[in-house]
Amino acid sequence: MIRFDNVVKKLGGRAVLDGVTFSAPRGGVTAIVGPSGTGKSVTLKHIVGLLTPTSGTVEVDGVDVGAASGAELAAVRARTGYLFQGGALLGWLTVAENVELPLRECTRLGDGEISGRVEAALAAVELSDAADKFPAEISGGMVKRAGLARAIVRKSDIILYDEPTSGLDPVTALTINALVKRLNSRFGITSVVVTHDLQQALLFADRIVMLKGGKVAAQGTPLEFISSESRDVKDFLEAQLVAPGPEGLAAIKNSAAAARFEAERNRNT
Repeated sequence: MIRFDNVVKKLGGRAVLDGVTFSAPRGGVTAIVGPSGTGKSVTLKHIVGLLTPTSGTVEVDGVDVGAASGAELAAVRARTGYLFQGGALLGWLTVAENVELPLRECTRLGDGEISGRVEAALAAVELSDAADKFPAEISGGMVKRAGLARAIVRKSDIILYDEPTSGLDPVTALTINALVKRLNSRFGITSVVVTHDLQQALLFADRIVMLKGGKVAAQGTPLEFISSESRDVKDFLEAQLVAPGPEGLAAIKNSAAAARFEAERNRNT
């Protein structure tokens, strides 16, 4: 389990996170939503120790990341994959070479095992045919999938997603979100997803945490979240054209987009 307990993070004298408390259960998908500039990406960086709290604690399966020793922090990072917002592929390497990079840099595996892991990771995200292509030769959605393959190639059991569908058309975004859910189900990955797309978060997430002004405005299951009496939540739902309450969630789950999401999620499983 990933647990934030009253986390405050000040940057430049401003509290970007201001008493944030929530949990992301092991093996589940937790979506972090909210307006821009409210601390969502900063929250992700605390999980792998790229930032440490000004006060409060961040724990990953009982390890206090902010107070961890070098070895403890290395162990947390070794089991955590990170999908950056832009995919962050190196343009001079092929897709396969990008995916194998963390194995080359962080393990002592032999060439045969590295090749096998890369092939398996590319197959899991349906990119086997693009292994020898360069990032400039593939679509934005394929770049995101390649980044995801790189995140899982070390057999990570935690994956952090920073806006995995930003810049993608709605159909491709739905495919990526369905892939996130499929990998979560297939490998038991604990997933934390920062996203602006509330409608799709209500489809793929087990829990939703909304940040507003560096604070947790609401959190809970999709039904609990969409039924919240918080004014901030209601305003956010309205801005995303989502009706509040059980009827709003039912409308999303009965939509054509939801049917397509389920078809994508269950493909090849």
